Amino acid sequence: MKGFIAVIGTTAAMFLGGAAHAADATALAQKDGCLACHSVDKKVVGPAFKDVAKKYAGNKGAEAMLLKKVKEGGSGTWGAIPMPPNGPRVSDADIKTLVDWVLSLK
Repeated sequence: MKGFIAVIGTTAAMFLGGAAHAADATALAQKDGCLACHSVDKKVVGPAFKDVAKKYAGNKGAEAMLLKKVKEGGSGTWGAIPMPPNGPRVSDADIKTLVDWVLSLK
């Protein structure tokens, strides 16, 4: 019985931890200005974060590529409108947190 309760507790903590991570990342995206051009589930100026996650699912180099693109800016992958560089105003740690969160979306 104790083992069963431990498994239930661990499973609940994983789900609650994931929800807390998503809330933290959403707040970070708001603070850093990402939500001015992006949304989690619909295209705004740039692609929906879920579309980004879907496009790069299973791509081993996606994190490094997206870290660079968010930091330095870029265009062409999602259309002609460029994404401005975010590196001058957003910390590397924030960019990594956001990229990891975006890639985790389903």
